[in-house]
Amino acid sequence: MGVPAFFRWLSRKYPSIIVNCVEEKAKECNGVKAPIDTSRPNPNEVEFDNLYLDMNGIIHPCTHPEDKPAPKNEDEMMVAIFEYIDRIFNIVRPRRLLYMAIDGVAPRAKMNQQRSRRFRASKEGMEAAEEKQKIRQEILAKGGILPPEEVKERFDSNCITPGTEFMDNLAKCLRYYIADRLNSDPGWKNLTVILSDASAPGEGEHKIMDYIRRQRAQPNHDPNTHHCLCGADADLIMLGLATHEPNFTIIREEFKPNKPKPCSLCNQMGHEVKECQGLPREKQGKHDQFADTLPVAEQEFIFIRLCVLREYLERELTMASLPFTFDFERSVDDWVFMCFFVGNDFLPHLPSLEIREGAIDRLVNIYKNVVHKTGGYLTESGFVNLQRVQMIMLAVGEVEDSIFKKRKDDDDNFKRRQKEKRKRMKRDQPSFIPGGQFSPQALGNRSSPQAISNPRQAAFEMRMHDRQNSTTSSPNTSLTSDGSPSLGGGIKRKAEDSDSEPEPEDNIRLWETGWKQRYYKNKFDVDASDEKFRRKVVQSYVEGLCWVLRYYYQGCASWNWYYPFHYAPFASDFEGIADMPSDFEKGSKPFKPLEQLMGVFPAASGNFLPPTWRKLMTDPESSIIDFYPEDFAIDLNGKKYAWQGVALLPFVDERRLRAALEEVYPDLTPEESRRNSLGGDVLFVGKHHPLCDFIVEQYKTKNTEPVDIPPELCHGIQGKLTLNDNAVLPDQVVESPVPMLRDLAQNSAVSISFKDPQFDEGFVFKAIVLPGAKKPAPVLKPGDWEKTNNDGRPWRPQLGFNRDRKPVHLDQSAFRTLGHTMPRERAMPGMYANAVPLGTYGSPYARPLMAGQQQIPKLLSNLRPQESWRGPTPLFQQTPQRTAGAAPLLAWNRMLQSQSQYQPSQYQGLGGPMSYPQRPEDRMDRGRQV
Repeated sequence: MGVPAFFRWLSRKYPSIIVNCVEEKAKECNGVKAPIDTSRPNPNEVEFDNLYLDMNGIIHPCTHPEDKPAPKNEDEMMVAIFEYIDRIFNIVRPRRLLYMAIDGVAPRAKMNQQRSRRFRASKEGMEAAEEKQKIRQEILAKGGILPPEEVKERFDSNCITPGTEFMDNLAKCLRYYIADRLNSDPGWKNLTVILSDASAPGEGEHKIMDYIRRQRAQPNHDPNTHHCLCGADADLIMLGLATHEPNFTIIREEFKPNKPKPCSLCNQMGHEVKECQGLPREKQGKHDQFADTLPVAEQEFIFIRLCVLREYLERELTMASLPFTFDFERSVDDWVFMCFFVGNDFLPHLPSLEIREGAIDRLVNIYKNVVHKTGGYLTESGFVNLQRVQMIMLAVGEVEDSIFKKRKDDDDNFKRRQKEKRKRMKRDQPSFIPGGQFSPQALGNRSSPQAISNPRQAAFEMRMHDRQNSTTSSPNTSLTSDGSPSLGGGIKRKAEDSDSEPEPEDNIRLWETGWKQRYYKNKFDVDASDEKFRRKVVQSYVEGLCWVLRYYYQGCASWNWYYPFHYAPFASDFEGIADMPSDFEKGSKPFKPLEQLMGVFPAASGNFLPPTWRKLMTDPESSIIDFYPEDFAIDLNGKKYAWQGVALLPFVDERRLRAALEEVYPDLTPEESRRNSLGGDVLFVGKHHPLCDFIVEQYKTKNTEPVDIPPELCHGIQGKLTLNDNAVLPDQVVESPVPMLRDLAQNSAVSISFKDPQFDEGFVFKAIVLPGAKKPAPVLKPGDWEKTNNDGRPWRPQLGFNRDRKPVHLDQSAFRTLGHTMPRERAMPGMYANAVPLGTYGSPYARPLMAGQQQIPKLLSNLRPQESWRGPTPLFQQTPQRTAGAAPLLAWNRMLQSQSQYQPSQYQGLGGPMSYPQRPEDRMDRGRQV
């Protein structure tokens, strides 16, 4: 969900919710990587029951990554997705259920945001390509050097939308992937796998939440199930809290800002496209061996423990002397509801509430002051009490004017500090920086320092270059038309060299009197005195608040509802909302996949649609041509960057769209009609699963009626099973949709269609902790309530779920050894010194290694906890051996050789399919993370 800065704010305010993941790495023996045995205990010292994957958070970074080269084709993208899932599975190791959910057709309220994103992506992509081509021509005209332009088709990420051929192929690939893992991976042996692909309507995370809600309502559900949800969206935190499950954890990539990216013109690091000068690439390494390598590091993962967040919230939200009984679960629901005011995917945030300005803390303080007067909580199981919400919003409205003035003062103070900083940096910068061979090199640069050649000539060239620069850039000198210097006047300073950056014009001026009148006039083109229109905007926003909360706690209340404005009202306008209706039409249906594509795609992405449908986007005579503007305005709305602004796109009229599509529906091919239909979930199990024989029997008897899952055979999971036309069946070959992967000739997995338990339309899922649920042991200590602990030292994330873990540490000498000997292609800038001292391993003057002798880093594998695994044979038990022509085996050499002797036999005696190792992973790496 689009809540900018929410996770950053949450992790800073409640730091102990973050835990660094402990990940077991695959061992390598004789150049072959041994698969990881995920059936062994979790190295994070916690066992998860269910793992849920919000697949769109995996698909996007695998298809168009930002920190590494993109896959060359669709097949490589699929393999990257498989590897990503394998890595998440290795970290979490679920024991009961793996649920993969891909975004299907979204509710109408979400489609507006999808439409804005896709139009923006198309516009920004074309603008970036045009700017890149323009700069390229300018650089070449000046004699710059650029690599030849690659003729490569740009990957359009808009294809990651339900109904496209890409998503259909992805579903096929995931079915193959699941069958392969159920056949070969011991960690999947007793696992139930559910795949909800893009044909099943609903957003991925909400399909997951709907599954959890419906299973919680069953009598066989285990209230102490430990859930783990993988995804990077901020709303997953609120969704996890909304389940009221005591054991809920979120795993996501650790965000590391300001990652270095190469210039897309010259492929060099250190500058962007607009700063490229076409300079020749500097030599990287003695033999230029690092020319094509990027300093990339494997993405790390973190856990977000919602049970710890509940501890924080319980302390913060507990109120004494209430006129009603305090209920922590109800106060959590109110906290989730108040977070909607600072941003979500369905409504614009209120102008006076910015999360960076502490809006949530402000709302909580107002809530705690006003709740004594409200007589109760704001929400109950997803339904809003508007009379109580009105009291909160009017209290915010009373301080709106001071909020806007403080925002202006803070902004002015920030600009003043930045201006002073620029002046200080300009004043303190050195007047002369040597260049060429004498230019300063950053410590930790991967390339080793080169010897200076012809220093006299290099010094002469430097002096001449500096003399030319001082002549042409003299403040009292200007150039005439023939290029000769003229003393007639100075050169006018360019705008980009000035201390102040150009600011977008702000016509609203919220800090000045009359801000409400100017806001409604500029944003809505109506007078603020038009009470009827303001009432309409407020009513639509209130409906949106009720719809969003219902969506989080009960499911989609209406597939057709959406907020029909680009901007939100003010908090002070929420007067008289208690009597506003908050009901929604019943029986609404979602769009079909191709219909959604017509509603969210720009004309530039029309190639994913059938030809006659595509024509409706570009034909000037089309009745819906106004839905697809070639250009559109972006209102910065007080922000600084275009991506923060509001895309002023026309809203799609559903009736007009359906009327236009009726004429082209007959043109669909059978394959397109299949992609345009709505599907459901598919359940997979392996031959060792207790449910396998039951499913196979359904196929043998050809039972076409839905049957209930016996909960005792499937970890208490309940639902309906029906035969699947494209099922994976035992003893039948599963063809690989990816040419580089083999077919599954000996398949033992089976799949069948699955449907969640159904309830009456008016059924209400209770937002409570289930009976029998055990409250997790408290994690926070008194020091955790402060921003610093550990005797005043800065807070550091915990490694794993055991806070008493004693990691292995390396002293400074071990780090120096590691820095000198680890391969240069794996070294990261700034980690270790880049110069290799003479006589050490890896240097050109080092003594050659003996036969079978390993590099020094292998010694670090001895630094393990004693109880982790059986180490190499003790030295006193080894038979001394000598190699012809080698030096005597001193203690250091004997350790190296004992290590090499242990390596070839370290995987002997392995059991299970594919020879999975049976001992825990090397934990040295974990110790280094702390």
